[in-house]
Amino acid sequence: MAGSWLDTTIGDQVRLQRGFDITKLTQSEGKVPVVSTAGVLSYHDTAMAKGPGVILGRKGNGIGRAHFVSEDYWPHDTTLWVTDFKGNDPKFVFYFFRQQFTRLQSMDVGSANPTLNRNHVHPIAINWPPLAEQKAIAAVLGALDDKIELNRQMNETLEAMARALFQSWFVDFDPVRAKLNGEGFNSLRLQREGQGFESPYLHLFPASFQHSEIGQIPKGWSAGKISHLATLNRVAINPGDFPTETFDHFSLPAFDNGRTPKVELGSAIMSNKFTVTPNSVLLSKLNPHIPRIWLPDINASRRSVCSTEFMVVCSKTDVSREYLFSLFTSSAFASVYGTLVTGTTGSHQRIRPESVLEMKTIIPPPALIRAFTEITQLMFDRVNRNTEQSRTLATLRDTLLSKLLSGELSVAERKH
Repeated sequence: MAGSWLDTTIGDQVRLQRGFDITKLTQSEGKVPVVSTAGVLSYHDTAMAKGPGVILGRKGNGIGRAHFVSEDYWPHDTTLWVTDFKGNDPKFVFYFFRQQFTRLQSMDVGSANPTLNRNHVHPIAINWPPLAEQKAIAAVLGALDDKIELNRQMNETLEAMARALFQSWFVDFDPVRAKLNGEGFNSLRLQREGQGFESPYLHLFPASFQHSEIGQIPKGWSAGKISHLATLNRVAINPGDFPTETFDHFSLPAFDNGRTPKVELGSAIMSNKFTVTPNSVLLSKLNPHIPRIWLPDINASRRSVCSTEFMVVCSKTDVSREYLFSLFTSSAFASVYGTLVTGTTGSHQRIRPESVLEMKTIIPPPALIRAFTEITQLMFDRVNRNTEQSRTLATLRDTLLSKLLSGELSVAERKH
C-alpha cells in the first residue's frame, strides 16, 4: 500500500448524523429526493441537506448500504448522512462506504429491527488515501457506473418505445382510426406522436371497427382470453439434484437487483424451481402492486430455472414472447391484473395462475403480431445485451473497488 496513505478513523475523515423524520402528513409533492435506507423513497419540496451527499442505511435489512445523490436532498431518519466531508472527495467517500457494506451491516445494535449507530462507525480504524488518489479512484469507478447508468437509461427508452407502439396498435388502435378518418399514414398527428408504425404495416390494419363482448375492436379481430395466446409451463426440477451443474437462477431478488439472473451451482439453489423455456415470459404471482415482469435472456450453454413465485407464461404458435411481454407490461393489463389477488396482507397477496389465463383480451391477426415482433424484437434484444454488459461492468467495478481501496492495486499501476 502506498506510504502516503494515512492510518486514521472514519470519524476523523467524515462526520455522520442521523437523518430527519418526515411523515406522510408533512410530505408534499416536489423535486427534492427523500433518501431512505432503500434509496430514494419519495420527493419533497424542501431540502434538508446540500448535495452532493452520501447516505447510509441506518435501519432494517439495508443497514450500511450507501447511496449517492448529486443534488440537494432530504436524508430520512432511517439513514445516517455525511454532514461534513472534511475536505475529502464525496464520490470517493461513497465508494469507500459501498466497499464497507458487509462490515457495517454486521454492526447493528442488536434490536429486533437492525440499527446502525454512528457512534460505532466513527471509531473504525481505516487506511485513507490522499485527495489526489481519492479523485483518481472515484474517476475510474465512476466511469464504469456512468456506463451502467447509460445502459439503464437506454433500456428504459427502448422499453418505453415498445410500450408506446403496443399502446398505439393494440389499445388505442391509432392506425385503424387513421384509416377510418381518411388520414393515411402521413397524418401529422401520427408523425408527431412518433408511434413508429411504418407504411409496410399499415395495410395490415382494417379501416373500421366491430362490436365485441369487450367493446369496440378493429374489424376482423376477435375477443378472447390470455389462454388463447399462452400456456403455463409447470415443469419443475430440483437443482440440488445436479449439485455441480451451473444454472441461471431467475428469482425475485435477482429481478429487483437489476433484472440479471444469478449464476449458481445446483448445490446452492434450495427447493424445486420451474424450468424457463426460450418462448417464455416470467410474471410474478406475489404482490402485483410491485410489477415484476421479466423477458428472460436465455443462455444457450446453461439451463435456466426460476422461483415458483413466478409464472412461466409461454407463447403459443403465431404469438411471440415479445408480444406477451408488451401485453403484460401494458396499463390495460395492469388495471385488471391487480384485481385478481388472493390473500389479505400486503406482503402475501398472490395471483392465481388460472385467473391470468381467464383474463379477457383482444386477439389480433397473426400477421400483425408478427409485424409487431419484427419491430420490437431488436429493441428487446438490445435491452438484454445492455443488461448483460452492465452485469459484466458491475463485476469489474466491484473487483476494482476492493483492490483499489485496499491498496492492492493503485490507479497509477492500472494505467501501465
